[in-house]
Amino acid sequence: MSPTQGVVGAVARTLLEKATRLAVAGADLVQEDVASPDEVAPVARGLLDAVEANLKSGPEAQGSLSRGRLPQRVLGLVRREFVRLCQDVGTGPDLIECWRYLAAIEAVAEQLEPSWDQHFADRLSGPDGLELVVEVAHDLRSPLTSILFLAETLQRGRSGPVSPLQQRQLGLVYSAAFGLSSIASDVIELARGGDRLVDLEPLPFSVADIFESVRDIVQPIAEEKGLEVRVVSPEQGARIGHPVALSRVLLNLTTNALKFTDDGSIEISGLPVSDSALEISVRDTGRGIPATSMAMLFEPFRRRQKEREYAFSGTGLGLSICRKLVEAMRGELRVETGPNGTRFFFIIDLPNVDSSAILRS
Repeated sequence: MSPTQGVVGAVARTLLEKATRLAVAGADLVQEDVASPDEVAPVARGLLDAVEANLKSGPEAQGSLSRGRLPQRVLGLVRREFVRLCQDVGTGPDLIECWRYLAAIEAVAEQLEPSWDQHFADRLSGPDGLELVVEVAHDLRSPLTSILFLAETLQRGRSGPVSPLQQRQLGLVYSAAFGLSSIASDVIELARGGDRLVDLEPLPFSVADIFESVRDIVQPIAEEKGLEVRVVSPEQGARIGHPVALSRVLLNLTTNALKFTDDGSIEISGLPVSDSALEISVRDTGRGIPATSMAMLFEPFRRRQKEREYAFSGTGLGLSICRKLVEAMRGELRVETGPNGTRFFFIIDLPNVDSSAILRS
């Protein structure tokens, strides 16, 4: 046996003895609630076997190791003790062999690292997977809300003069952030079953104001594409309904129309069909929806088959939420499409309310 082999063998035996003592006493691991003393010894032996196999034959000889907190913690203790022992080896071939052994320990430690893609998949499919999705969506929505506030503040010149070009750029920032924030809200509400999609009580509001607000939000995107956004509002006056839900539907549908329209215009309209009901629609002059996409158009989490295939989004959440919102307002979202454009429309009851009623509410 060469001197180098003797040192490595002695170090390996010392580490094994140390691991065995930890298994018996289990002080560090037990105090941290990682494991009981009886669980430590077999894990330590398996890890040391893997280190020896790696040192002799490379990573492919390690075999499969169980990942988890216990193997990682045990190997950390082994590493610590090994480094301490190597301090007394000195220099020369013995120290070189110690470094080779340490490299083998690190290789085993790398194999023990969790597979984060699998870990994430396991979390999503676990009992708290839905709540994890909601938490991620919340984390996305919070900074987006800040971006919206700052973009609007700058756009209105509250922090100083803004040039026309900067106004346009800030409008694009606001539109993009608003769209992302809406997607985050869609995820949260769809995960919760859609029970909170609509305001609890109907409120008086101006349909014309809702239409104008939607146009203002999407106008920067329309201008970038050279498209006109027209609004055909019902008569002036207030109606009773759910303004937040209606605004979200129109914004989703209008943004979708802009995405798939390269030339022409988008029209948002509200036409009376009775004393209290309106037919509300969003029409575009885009390329239309292929028949192959119609069957799954309103399904959430659908997969797009081709890169340019018509889809509201990669997940399909937008149209799914629109349909739920319209249904919650006691309407039905429908679509007409052809080579010259697409029209999404629905009829909902929005009773008129006089100004005195507004003041009393």
